[in-house]
Amino acid sequence: RMLVGDERAVTELWDAARGRLPAVLDDRPGQPVYVLDAPPAPGDSGLRPATLADLELLVPACATAFREEVGRDAYAGDPALFEWRTRTQIEEGRSWIWREDGRILFKAEASAWTDKAVQLQQVWVDPALRRRGYARRGLADLCRLLLERTPIVCLFVRPENAPAIALYDSIGMRRSGTYRSLIFG
Repeated sequence: RMLVGDERAVTELWDAARGRLPAVLDDRPGQPVYVLDAPPAPGDSGLRPATLADLELLVPACATAFREEVGRDAYAGDPALFEWRTRTQIEEGRSWIWREDGRILFKAEASAWTDKAVQLQQVWVDPALRRRGYARRGLADLCRLLLERTPIVCLFVRPENAPAIALYDSIGMRRSGTYRSLIFG
């Protein structure tokens, strides 16, 4: 459903295979990749690993984050699969949450994890609570936690997402290349 990676490599692959692959629904070149290898200042958030007790709150948040990022409703397409995926992320220790009074102040998941780096995805705050510093505080604490276990935290972002770019800059992440995402139906 998606082809994501180094912009030059994805472009070369797409140019070679486009006649044999389905039409692209969305082509996203120039997505900045951000990396962090030094802990930012503490955010003093309530961040913690998500548990299965968070599942009921996380599923709709993850679905909303996916819809905001990818532009389609994966939950509506297969609710059971989407719930399974969210549950698996929790069980594998790849989901973190900061919640208060039944609302998510910050959440994020690890989409890929090796001994050299962890890649974050779905960095998200409840839309009604945005622009209050929760994302900066939660992400700073998450990066500090992850950098105790792996040398690099990375992620990529849509180039038009100025608030996210400002967030990543604010905790000391630096740009390191660009990705291209091709999203298929």
